Amino acid sequence: MLIVGELINTSRAEVGKAVKERDAPAIEAIARAQEAAGADYLDVNCGTMLTDEVASMKWLVATVQEAVSLPLCIDSPDPDVLEAGLLKCGDFQPMVNSITNEEHRWAGVFPLVREHGTKVIGLCLGEGGMPSSTEDRVRVAGSLVEKLEAGGVEAGDIYIDPLIQPISTATSNGRDVLSAVREIMSAYAGVHMICGLSNISYGLPVRKVLNRVFMIQAMTSGMDGYILDPTDRQLMGDLFASNALLGRDRFCRSYTTAYREHLYD
Repeated sequence: MLIVGELINTSRAEVGKAVKERDAPAIEAIARAQEAAGADYLDVNCGTMLTDEVASMKWLVATVQEAVSLPLCIDSPDPDVLEAGLLKCGDFQPMVNSITNEEHRWAGVFPLVREHGTKVIGLCLGEGGMPSSTEDRVRVAGSLVEKLEAGGVEAGDIYIDPLIQPISTATSNGRDVLSAVREIMSAYAGVHMICGLSNISYGLPVRKVLNRVFMIQAMTSGMDGYILDPTDRQLMGDLFASNALLGRDRFCRSYTTAYREHLYD
């Protein structure tokens, strides 16, 4: 199970302020909290810095790496920003968030994935726009996997994001994602799945409950990666418990470690 910490994103007010002011201690504290909570990667996104995104990404990557010993997930649709972040990454294999099946996005991002030997998140997004069904997701995922592997990317470095959409806009959205996860994981050996959770509950009350339950449903369908807030103790507790029950936690070590660290108090 790959956990990507989502908190270093300038769309969050405290992070945006810290990046504008080049407040390294504030960013370092957020990075350390996510590492301590169990993140495997840290997502780094400064997309709201519209006139300063390249310089902000360079500073942010360097600052985070001073604070933690974790690989980074460089998050931007702009190839120039991705490259700026990747060039600052240290010894750990970075991740690119993200590539799509759109011609212009592929042309800008894939050369960076190949040059830097990164893991990569492939969004189920093609020239037709957002997917509207299980079939759309499976078709785009298949094209992405085939192109990435043909370009030399190992299956284990590919993470397909099925693009979750709110159940408040169409009640089938959650079911379609779960079906797509099952089909993609069955069809492409060694490939991983990853997603953010929060879109599933958009526009509905008590969103955290829906997010937690959908996380468990997706794990049961084969999802093995999440971009989430690892400092959310209840969410992480549910993740470790579900992982153990699905037989993915050898001797339940992660679950018992979480218990010993008082995650379930």
